[in-house]
Amino acid sequence: MKEIAKKYFSFIPGIAVALAIAFVAKIITDNLPIHLISASVVALFIGMIINAIHKPGDIFSPGIKITSKKLLKFAIILLGAGLNITTVMHVGSVSLIVMVFTLLTCFGGGYICGRLLGLNWKLSNLISAGTGICGGSAIAAIAPAIDAEDRDIAYAMSATFLFDMFMIIAFPFMGKALGMGNEAYGLWAGTAVNDTSSVVAAGYAFSDAAGDFAVMVKLTRTLSIIPTVIIFTLINMRIKRKELSQTAKVNGSDKKIKYNIKSIIPWFIVGFVALAVINSFGIIPETVSSVMKEISKFLMIAALAAIGLNTSFKDMKKSGIKPMLHGFIISALVVVVTLAVIYSEQWLGLLQ
Repeated sequence: MKEIAKKYFSFIPGIAVALAIAFVAKIITDNLPIHLISASVVALFIGMIINAIHKPGDIFSPGIKITSKKLLKFAIILLGAGLNITTVMHVGSVSLIVMVFTLLTCFGGGYICGRLLGLNWKLSNLISAGTGICGGSAIAAIAPAIDAEDRDIAYAMSATFLFDMFMIIAFPFMGKALGMGNEAYGLWAGTAVNDTSSVVAAGYAFSDAAGDFAVMVKLTRTLSIIPTVIIFTLINMRIKRKELSQTAKVNGSDKKIKYNIKSIIPWFIVGFVALAVINSFGIIPETVSSVMKEISKFLMIAALAAIGLNTSFKDMKKSGIKPMLHGFIISALVVVVTLAVIYSEQWLGLLQ
């Protein structure tokens, strides 16, 4: 009993530091005149700065690890409380074609780009997921499914964030110059801009109606997390199985990785879907749903703070500029492809 208590008490220092950084990041972003940057990104950079000044000692390690892994998964589950299937279906009927092309561009183009730049497949696909689905939330959801390193998570977050900053400023001007309507612009911003705070900034800078629609499109994109995580779980298992098979041949072992529902569909994705379905039936009171969404956001910020505490600028520097170039290329492709599909839908009379 004492050993169990000792184990749980060992988590407290690291969790407390991550929560403190999350609290500071939240205060910083809440007091900005406009939402240019998410608290998750701020927390990530604060954690990395602390790591650069003085790397957290062993006393913090257990708590930092559980925050970046377990609490991150719990935050993904609670994210489902912010989804309503009815709203998703309505918005999805308008945005589905655009989203399909976006995902094909991100993961197809990302695969080719990653190979040409010589990036490891985990980092390459984290950047693609952040660009194609929903920024930090997608990166956070896919990372545990593929056993991604904290360094790769931090780099993927940085790559998507930098291009978001450009899009927040450029999108409203470009939308007006192109003569886009509120729905068309909202679909464009909601699909091509990554992080939620960036979508809000870019959407409402155009108009309130465009901002409302952009946020709904952004929430609909979140559902893409489900099939994407399952697919990457299978890919990761296949790679592990191949590596284990090669090792077994050398060692004369016949050990294999077994496929089952539990291993293919991560438990946190099951929880995410279950909560979204429950919320859609109105079982969860709106006030409770709002609180759960806020808790989810805060835990996500804390998890990114923990990842930052585990990541050094020196490690990221070793990867060079290639991941950033990858993020720029994929983001630019998404902007162009999304715009082309939207204009095609307008021409066909499917969009206002």
